[in-house]
Amino acid sequence: MIPIIRPLETGDRQGWQALYDDYHRFYHRPDLPQSFFDQCFQRLMSGDAGDYKALVAEVDGTLVGVAHYLFHPHMWYPEGTCYLQDLFTAAEARGKGVGRALIEGVYAAADAAGVPRVYWLTQEFNYAGRMLYDRVGEHTPFIRYNRPF
Repeated sequence: MIPIIRPLETGDRQGWQALYDDYHRFYHRPDLPQSFFDQCFQRLMSGDAGDYKALVAEVDGTLVGVAHYLFHPHMWYPEGTCYLQDLFTAAEARGKGVGRALIEGVYAAADAAGVPRVYWLTQEFNYAGRMLYDRVGEHTPFIRYNRPF
């Protein structure tokens, strides 16, 4: 399985939504309304330089993975940084290089934009993902905190 990594296109809506919905289920998020997916897809298709971008992995005409990323300013790095917010591979495509190819696609997009730093977060229980991340990234000592609500 050699995935084609490419930017998300308008015609990918159905496949993208199925993957993004599965991604939210993986992270135990409650069912989300259709309006959530409509808004997300609209943002991804807007072309706004300050908003999220998306790459998809396609095999034999079917989407099997998705990555959402965002370039943003950073006080330490004048060129900014890239946040890989969402990365998801369909169950049947896991362990076949799709996640790695998507990460490398984000790396390439960041390099093309002159933003060499890319970072992401994952939950501790995502063992399969973390095995990949340990090979393609550097595990940092930072601990994340959120404002309680």
